[in-house]
Amino acid sequence: MTMIATCAAAGSAAVLLPVSVTAQQQGMQVSEFRLANGLDVVVIPDRRTPVVTHMLWYRIGSADETPGKSGLAHFLEHLMFKGTEKNPAGRFSQVVATIGGQENAFTSQDYTAYFQRVTKENLEQVMTFEADRMTGLQLTDEVVLPERDVVLEERRMRTDNDPAAQLSEALSAALYVNHPYGRPIIGWMHEIQQLSRESALDFYRRFYTPNNAVLVLAGDLDEKEARALAEKTYGKVPRVAEVAPRVRPVEPEPRAHRRITLADQRVRQPSLSRYYLVPSYRTAAGGEAEALEVLAQILGGGQTSRLYRTLVVEKGIAANAGAWYQGTSLDATRFGLYASPRPGTSLESLEAALDEVVAQIAKHGVDAGEIDRVKTRVIASTIFSQDNQTTLARIYGAALTTGMNTASVKEWPEKIKAVTPEQVQEAAKKWLDIRRAVTGHLVRPQDSAPEKRT
Repeated sequence: MTMIATCAAAGSAAVLLPVSVTAQQQGMQVSEFRLANGLDVVVIPDRRTPVVTHMLWYRIGSADETPGKSGLAHFLEHLMFKGTEKNPAGRFSQVVATIGGQENAFTSQDYTAYFQRVTKENLEQVMTFEADRMTGLQLTDEVVLPERDVVLEERRMRTDNDPAAQLSEALSAALYVNHPYGRPIIGWMHEIQQLSRESALDFYRRFYTPNNAVLVLAGDLDEKEARALAEKTYGKVPRVAEVAPRVRPVEPEPRAHRRITLADQRVRQPSLSRYYLVPSYRTAAGGEAEALEVLAQILGGGQTSRLYRTLVVEKGIAANAGAWYQGTSLDATRFGLYASPRPGTSLESLEAALDEVVAQIAKHGVDAGEIDRVKTRVIASTIFSQDNQTTLARIYGAALTTGMNTASVKEWPEKIKAVTPEQVQEAAKKWLDIRRAVTGHLVRPQDSAPEKRT
């Protein structure tokens, strides 16, 4: 079981949305329908092998938690494997392992998802299991409290023992002064310690209901087959709650650049990270999100990007550098830059050089040839990603749980093609304003004294 943000690692460039690229050109007829109980179903046929990826997504994540109970969505994800009256703890996973399948789950700020990858003949069985635990979960303190200890240890290992993860957590908390995206998906340690069986069940009963879920089936089946199986399994699950619209606190317009320095003896490689507050695909005005996607690739999408060429190749002051855009979010999101200095280069000098690269695009823009090369590469990578049915299922699930729809995914390539140099320059001017940013330095204690910048 894993937690994710849509941009799990710096430089992974949140490619959750742009993947269903030439689906119709390749004969992939993605379809969707809704069951009487409100469950949305998306079907992505892939007839190459008799295998199906089965993913159940809930429109609920860490940003939907009650203040003071951070980590509850992720905690419940763990507890969902503790069994029901029909299927005691461990039986579901044992069956998946016995039939040679794969399973996992993950939690993000906006959604929680559970998936299995099995042969087609075993699909109905895992659908029956998943439908059962949608409303049939049974919990006792004997299973809840030890699992809470597991989550606490997970936090110690992933965050408290990792200076880079601590810096990322601090950057998000500083970037979001009002919105719940500022709290970590796994939760704050002192709040995880207070989570209980009652709080988990209350969260479960409020949000785990078919009318708050999306079922994505990618693999060797068509809409007719999928509909029959969905009706037979999930169709029997009653609506147990009416879920209110997801209305969250709005982040105020940032007015001041913020800085964070984290010094830790365990740091081996100093680094620079910066987050800008920017719109997501759902919240952006027409064309802005696509321009930010292209801008992220121009700035930091690989070894031909502006940051890498300038800082690593030409000036030789960085060991690496890049950029990413977390576009698949329900609310205002992040645009990130990162770099690590080579020995003899201070983080302050590296930051000044990074600022200069960003300023050049804002002032002088990008030429048509550069933007065309980036768009071609981005769209080509999305075509290649269609070779993985699990990736396709994740694309559609993430889109439908963050306020978008299947049309958003299908139309994305044409919208990327339509991005102009002028739009990219305007995105850099408008959104990569230093007042919208939080900059973090990760250093060893003896290196933490700030250098004066002129």
